[in-house]
Amino acid sequence: MKLKQKSAAFRFYEELNDFLPKTKKKKMFEYPFWGHPAIKDAIEAIGVPHPEIDLILVNGISVTFDYHLQDGDRISVYPVFEGLDITPVIKLRPQPLRRIKFVLDVHLGKLTRMLRMLGFDTLYSKDYSDEEIRTISHAQRRIIITQDQDLLKVKKVSHGYWIRSIQPGEQIVEILQRFDLRRLVKPFTRCLDCNGVIEKVDPEEIDAQVPAHAKTCYHEFFHCAMCKKIYWQGSHYQKMTDKIARIISDETG
Repeated sequence: MKLKQKSAAFRFYEELNDFLPKTKKKKMFEYPFWGHPAIKDAIEAIGVPHPEIDLILVNGISVTFDYHLQDGDRISVYPVFEGLDITPVIKLRPQPLRRIKFVLDVHLGKLTRMLRMLGFDTLYSKDYSDEEIRTISHAQRRIIITQDQDLLKVKKVSHGYWIRSIQPGEQIVEILQRFDLRRLVKPFTRCLDCNGVIEKVDPEEIDAQVPAHAKTCYHEFFHCAMCKKIYWQGSHYQKMTDKIARIISDETG
């Protein structure tokens, strides 16, 4: 017996349109289907990774990714609402993220250092496989930041973002805007190399590790609690401070 073709109308909002061809951007369009596919499968077949989505309304009612399409459904799909609490209506994630933490794919090493410079807990390794990134994200409830859309199109991934910008300076501004992070910036609290927490340390404890010229010019020292790298506010400090000010003010040039 031949299955009858059915149809649902989809409309994607805001930056979710980045994943769509021009003919489907910012408009309602028909999606043909057979049987009763899960709405998550239909959305990803259209091209939108599910972790980018925070709210799905079918005929005006919030549904989960397990909802199965019905003939004639009218579907509105919305991106993550970082500046608005939609907890009363959202059904896609039973537990929101209470603390912003990231894990980045292997192509985003420079962005990793910038996020750490601003104080954000960010895991990264050139050796991470896609499955390791997904496992870390799931186990530690970290947001995946990636340039690979396919990395996000797996059911175990609940929080992720496909970065649009190519240049690291633009990428960091994009992340700050996307997740409304400017109010959470705490510069120089994370080690750029290993992501450990930076703490003030007694100069006597690290005397043998500090260059002679630094001992003469500086009296406050810090170290990473994890890798023990030593930091002080040398000439590079003002350059980094200026860079942070430009990032926060959106001056990416």
